[in-house]
Amino acid sequence: MSLPIESPVRPMLARSVATVPDQPGDAAGWVYEPKWDGFRAVVYRDGDDVRIDSRSCRPMQRYFPEIVEAVLTALPRRCVVDGEIVLARPGADGQDAAHLDFDSLSQRIHPAESRVRRLASETPASLVVFDVLALDDDDLTDRPLIERLRVLDGMELSGPQVHATPRTPDAGTARQWFESFEGAGLDGVVAKPADAPYQPNKRGWLKIKHARTADVVLAGLREHKASTAQRPLVGSLLLGLYRDEAAGPASSLQFVGVAASFSAARRASLYDELAPLVVQPGTGGAAEHPWADWHDPAVADGTAGERRPGAQSRWSAGKDLSFTPLRVERVLEVGYDHMEGDRFRHTAQLKRWRPDRDPSSCTYAQLAEPVGYDLAALLPGAPGTHER
Repeated sequence: MSLPIESPVRPMLARSVATVPDQPGDAAGWVYEPKWDGFRAVVYRDGDDVRIDSRSCRPMQRYFPEIVEAVLTALPRRCVVDGEIVLARPGADGQDAAHLDFDSLSQRIHPAESRVRRLASETPASLVVFDVLALDDDDLTDRPLIERLRVLDGMELSGPQVHATPRTPDAGTARQWFESFEGAGLDGVVAKPADAPYQPNKRGWLKIKHARTADVVLAGLREHKASTAQRPLVGSLLLGLYRDEAAGPASSLQFVGVAASFSAARRASLYDELAPLVVQPGTGGAAEHPWADWHDPAVADGTAGERRPGAQSRWSAGKDLSFTPLRVERVLEVGYDHMEGDRFRHTAQLKRWRPDRDPSSCTYAQLAEPVGYDLAALLPGAPGTHER
């Protein structure tokens, strides 16, 4: 490729803040955008050549051949843009509104080309563009965001598979987006300084994400990579929730995610605290643990209808994801920002223990349900926003 910007470019990032900031009242101020829940993508096009880099600068074009084809149709012949690859799915039986589906999107990171091609046809993804880094022979990264956005507007990206993201200068509208767009699978709002240049790998933007809490069941732990036989350390806590019929069999405990990010001292004290709950292999307790069948591939990957920990990840080939089962006796309150289907989309944060709660009372019914919103209003004509 012969472009004014060469791969790799690490994308500009955002730091978390609690609320949508008000406009400062000067001429620059903020540009507000929805925060998409997909794969960050820096896209390079030079004639018939297309490269798509992930946030970590790994090439992704082989996993998204339909995006490559869409880029060749929709983007200028020589450009570099920043955006997000997303996958939309229609609601169940066509009754519910379309929404983003990160689980289906993550299935695209697969080594078999035949599977990639099949999924590209069955569940095609879309590209949402929110910045332009280069056009023709011009490097635009030093120009203010507001100028780069005028270039983006000139591209007239209106779908069906390549869209310019919605944006607004109005803080009130951004707050409405924050409340309503979650129902379409988006996970917050981003605020960007209108007069700022593009700063690779710098947290020059602000992101506002939903902050919620839930009481969950502790059912296992994974040891930290620095753990030793002499000084075991907790790396993460494995969390579960019961279906609404909490009094049912133990097998109805669904794996919903992990809590992590502990200090070194806390990792050690947590292990000491939880050691009496460890279920020993080969005992009756091990056989009765609700996730005793985690090693069954059909169960581990969710195709058997129950989600379990221990499955091999597409993102961490070779990584040991086995866990230490714990007796299902303790409840903890965790903070989370966003649900993806029936699990936490991101790592949860331990808030406190809840000795006053019985594990069987921890069900999905406690979770806040976002207001419904039809993704088709944001991505008109995109694959998956209507029945196929």
